[in-house]
Amino acid sequence: VQLQASGGGLVQAGGSLRLSCAASGSIFSGNSMGWYRQAPGKQREFVASISVGGTTTYEDPVKGRFTTSRDNAKNTVYLQMASLKPEDTAVYYCNTPRLTRYNSRVGYMSDYWGQGTLVTVSS
Repeated sequence: VQLQASGGGLVQAGGSLRLSCAASGSIFSGNSMGWYRQAPGKQREFVASISVGGTTTYEDPVKGRFTTSRDNAKNTVYLQMASLKPEDTAVYYCNTPRLTRYNSRVGYMSDYWGQGTLVTVSS
């Protein structure tokens, strides 16, 4: 099982970043893929998802600013982030929603988070 996010970094407010997440075929193939994030001291929250066919969903805080896409040939999902805000600062993870579950105390949980990537947005 592999989930490896990359592309994070330090960016000024209003800037852009593109995250990538390489997943093993056993997770990627045939499954929707989602992006999640966890800010310091906060619950891990859902950000966006994309189905196998390309249908996307976004949480309200990122609608109109973030775009997720996927390359099924490369088992890779992307998150293009624009107009970044300091409140977007978090560690970003990808996963398939099928392997995640929500807990009201801690947010989204999974046995397979893999390596996240830190996004820091300065004001």
